[in-house]
Amino acid sequence: MAPKRTPLFDAHVAAGATMVDFAGFEMPVRYSSEREEHLAVRSGVGIFDVSHMGEVFVEGEGALAFVRGLVTNDAAKIVDGQAMYAGLLNERATFIDDVIVYRFSERRFLVCVNASNQDKDFAWIAAQAKEKAPGLKVTNQGADWSQLAVQGPKAVDVVAKLCDEGVRAIGGYHFREGTILGEAGIIARTGYTGEDGFELYVKNAHARKVWDAVLAAGALPCGLACRDTLRLEAGMCLYGNDIDDEHTPLEANLGWIVKLPEPGKERAPFVGMDVLVKQKAAGVQRLLRGLELVDRGIARHGYTVHDEAGASIGVVTSGTQTPFLNKAIAMAYLDRAHAELGHTVFVDVRGKKLKATVVKLPFYRRATTSKA
Repeated sequence: MAPKRTPLFDAHVAAGATMVDFAGFEMPVRYSSEREEHLAVRSGVGIFDVSHMGEVFVEGEGALAFVRGLVTNDAAKIVDGQAMYAGLLNERATFIDDVIVYRFSERRFLVCVNASNQDKDFAWIAAQAKEKAPGLKVTNQGADWSQLAVQGPKAVDVVAKLCDEGVRAIGGYHFREGTILGEAGIIARTGYTGEDGFELYVKNAHARKVWDAVLAAGALPCGLACRDTLRLEAGMCLYGNDIDDEHTPLEANLGWIVKLPEPGKERAPFVGMDVLVKQKAAGVQRLLRGLELVDRGIARHGYTVHDEAGASIGVVTSGTQTPFLNKAIAMAYLDRAHAELGHTVFVDVRGKKLKATVVKLPFYRRATTSKA
């Protein structure tokens, strides 16, 4: 089956992008160089086409209660116009996906899902709704929306030109419905780069006009390659690499997106919650940690990690030579006994055992951050 194309495919080709098949879509991996695009986002502003992401809307009476039972984070703890990062889990408490949930009201939510998972996620959410809240309207509108990520310290200046100066008041992980170049859309201040930034949701027919305006305002077009190095510097997980249906949020260092019951505090049960309660009580036996390589080389996904005696103690999930920090970094699941910060481990890189240090995530943190 031929890969799908976003409404901005022609714009990418015209800009000289190298196109690749990603999650069933023909997407730009780079335009100029990964390093140039990475550094543009760290110091200025870049724009990414992320229209391959999926948008699942949950609407109707009881939507809040349903979403509370659907994901790990608690939609009752956020207000209208606020978003939250969460895990969508199966009954084993491992990941179906990681998602961003937008709360418009108690009756209307948007669940933004990963491109590679959108059909699977929609089927899961729809099945859960049919069983637990049959009166809800659950729709997959991924084919109707384009999503543009404008990222970097100068992103707010660019977005203000397209919308209005009021966007400066949108907080981190908040959003609003408004006009983008005169057309209705959703303006969200989120991101997957570690920088300040916005996701602009517009209907497909309006996407090229917005893309061109962002470029005219000074943004550099950026591809998937630098999006990956940016998110890795920021310690953000990638589904299929760092999180999957074999790992729980507690193992993935994502306990902060899991709202478990607390003494004296009510918490509606979500799928997988009972497993996580037991895992927390027993203690997590493997943990996702950051690694900084001491020896020269790059740790890649799937490389094994060893202790000084040569015993296997973990596996690398993501790794790169980072353009901004200018060092080789990785994330890896490590046995708890070897996951202590500052611990020395060894990564098997094509038969060579390269020394690395266990470090706290993220590797890079901008001056100010805000997440629900």
